[in-house]
Amino acid sequence: MLGAAALLAGCVASPSLTGTMGAPSFVALQQMCSAQTVDYGNDAQGVYATLFDAYVANRRGRLSKDDYCAFQTSIAERYRSQGASADPQVRNQWVAFLTEQRARAISWRAAVDPTLRSG
Repeated sequence: MLGAAALLAGCVASPSLTGTMGAPSFVALQQMCSAQTVDYGNDAQGVYATLFDAYVANRRGRLSKDDYCAFQTSIAERYRSQGASADPQVRNQWVAFLTEQRARAISWRAAVDPTLRSG
């Protein structure tokens, strides 16, 4: 499972959590949907990469703001119930879920971002 996550993480470069030119910070992405942010701990970069890809799809019309916010909320809720768990089995469920969401966000972004489709 970790290999799949590493493979997906390597497919698309994501900006730093504090944002870079043209990319909002992790906090700014979260605040698009709620004033309250989530501390994802060691998973912050992976969650940010996922939310950033979905954000690009949102900005380019592939994903509505409501759908983006529902996506973001589902990740936050799953993190609270599984990602922060000390139980390795529960934690693995979170990793599998995040990997699926990452693939989903990449596919949304790829549909609107020609730089991800060039070969």
